[in-house]
Amino acid sequence: MNLRNKKELAAKALGVGKRRIKFNTESLPEIKEAITKEDIKTLYNEGIISIKPVKGRKKIVRRKIRRGPGKIKKKIKTRKQDYVKITRKLRRYVRQLRSDAVIDRDKYIELRKKIRMRNFKSKGSLKEYVENLKKAVPVKEEKKTIKKKTNKENK
Repeated sequence: MNLRNKKELAAKALGVGKRRIKFNTESLPEIKEAITKEDIKTLYNEGIISIKPVKGRKKIVRRKIRRGPGKIKKKIKTRKQDYVKITRKLRRYVRQLRSDAVIDRDKYIELRKKIRMRNFKSKGSLKEYVENLKKAVPVKEEKKTIKKKTNKENK
């Protein structure tokens, strides 16, 4: 008794794959008489046709397989957006410190470089670093600029 077509019909009617359809061997003549999807559904409700549980890989493994290059690009993009947000915030804060004369130009440049190198994870860590700078160097003397003599002045 070939019931391949009945299996296909049952799979379509119940919305599962052909491999998951299981017929009860004792009631094969009833299954052979079923013609429509409604007949198949009634046989399913009676328990003559059953659906096997899903076999295969776990969800975690499937997620790993599903992770293609597009997902990786998305991850990189979000990381970059986080970096841009933090650096803008920190640069704004350092600019404010320089305009308030809390730090001098050299320290400003140094802090900008450290922000670029991601030494500070947050504004709080930057504030802490600036406080330590203040404690370490109380008051810095102004640098005297020495004008170099030109050739005409030497003669």
